[in-house]
Amino acid sequence: MTEFARPRAIGFNHIALEVGEIEEALAFYGRLFSFELRGKTDTMAFIDLGDQFIALQKGRRQAADDGRHFGLVVDDKEAARKALDAAGVAVIDGPFLDFRDPWGNRIEIVGYDNVQFTKAPNVLRGMRLTHLGKNEHAKKELAEKGMAVGPS
Repeated sequence: MTEFARPRAIGFNHIALEVGEIEEALAFYGRLFSFELRGKTDTMAFIDLGDQFIALQKGRRQAADDGRHFGLVVDDKEAARKALDAAGVAVIDGPFLDFRDPWGNRIEIVGYDNVQFTKAPNVLRGMRLTHLGKNEHAKKELAEKGMAVGPS
């Protein structure tokens, strides 16, 4: 057997979600979140997240997601809760702020202040989000990994 160095997984470039019609998906997500498009075709749209993106792809055919989901980091979790309520989107029962889009994609809303995920200072500047910081729990988790962040 040949020995080789395995690559280390270090993050995500993007998440791809299968949806119905692209314009319908952009309208739905536009009722919930403020975002900029990175690009769009008839079958795909790319929601910019600074140094990452969400790809919306036309053509979802599978059943709704149950446990499978992704955590979408937002600058203000309570504003997201209000936007979901205002749009009439049902929140899934449980300890987290989860919902399903009209195509069955399950999304968990996570506040930037409460996760280890950290945008680089230059990315925060480019996104006009330099005011964001971490809460004490997230700072502790980061420090325990040797990734301490400054005061928020």
